[in-house]
Amino acid sequence: MRYYIIAGEASGDLHGSNLIKAIHRKDTQADIRCWGGDKMQAAGATIIKHYRDLAFMGFVEVLMHLRTIIRNIDFCKKDITAYKPDVLVLIDYPGFNMRIAEWAKQQGIKIVYYISPQVWAWKENRVHKLKRDVDRMLVILPFEVDFYKKWNYEVDYVGHPLIQVVEDELKTPPVKLSDKPIIALLPGSRAQEIKVKLPIMLQAVKHYPDYQFIVAQAPSLPDAIYTNIIGKQNVLLAKGQTYNLLKQATAALVTSGTATLETALFGVPEVVCYKGNPISYQLAKRLIKVKYISLVNLIMDKPVITELIQANLNEAMLKQELDKLLHNPQHISKLKEDYKQLWHLLGDKNASENAADAILELIQ
Repeated sequence: MRYYIIAGEASGDLHGSNLIKAIHRKDTQADIRCWGGDKMQAAGATIIKHYRDLAFMGFVEVLMHLRTIIRNIDFCKKDITAYKPDVLVLIDYPGFNMRIAEWAKQQGIKIVYYISPQVWAWKENRVHKLKRDVDRMLVILPFEVDFYKKWNYEVDYVGHPLIQVVEDELKTPPVKLSDKPIIALLPGSRAQEIKVKLPIMLQAVKHYPDYQFIVAQAPSLPDAIYTNIIGKQNVLLAKGQTYNLLKQATAALVTSGTATLETALFGVPEVVCYKGNPISYQLAKRLIKVKYISLVNLIMDKPVITELIQANLNEAMLKQELDKLLHNPQHISKLKEDYKQLWHLLGDKNASENAADAILELIQ
């Protein structure tokens, strides 16, 4: 069978790679063509476009890169037409993927959406388009089943793919990064967000001389993006070693996104850091309906981890919150209990295997 998979971000590359491995186990003749990253390529797919050339965040940023986005959409349609896949698998990345889904449906291509767009957060009416265009929706958050049920849309809960990823990772011992206790900095995977958030995160360094600060460096980005910001500070880089870093971190400062959930599943006390383009943020604030920006708090439906957003992301607040994570045993204990409950909520399903089964069921 021929599979065309589109992922536009680092997290999509990770989950896409595990899906590709599962597909290959079930379909030994699988031919897989992708938009993704290094992990998907290593799993056995032919990569057409790398996600580092696709990731644009925020309303203003999208407008600035509109021509590039339109060119990418046109190229994608031509490439799918030439490849003639048996199924098109879309992984999150809704601004791009929902446009491709609408077109592909008109071409008679079978479509699976793995990892639902966050329509429950904003623009709920996008559900109508998903129902119209997507043959099978595979969701990874428990509450998404009830959300879609409100719209009379039956979806499949396959489990969260990070559970299996973290379980497998915890079976291997960490490769030591420092003799000091570690504070991990996860400023994101896009150059745009790193340049905004990392300088603010680094303001905490001088307050904790007994700790080693280590930045999780995205493997697809050049060293200079980080070293130009770090300068002469005693801060280390761990390139492509985020999980190794989390396995030995005492605490972490984490940009919003999948990394907040990854950090929690590794059991690391964390503070969520978010600062975006002021115009994009104000627009998002008016449109987005959810109470929290981190997946941890959204899934738990309560403020388990502190979210420092826009003006609140500053040196004084970072020190206040890090002090709690490092020196307040009661706070740390409560956080760890909430993390256990989070793991329980996400269940013990193997998402990659279940997703591969659903895809094969559709095309066979």
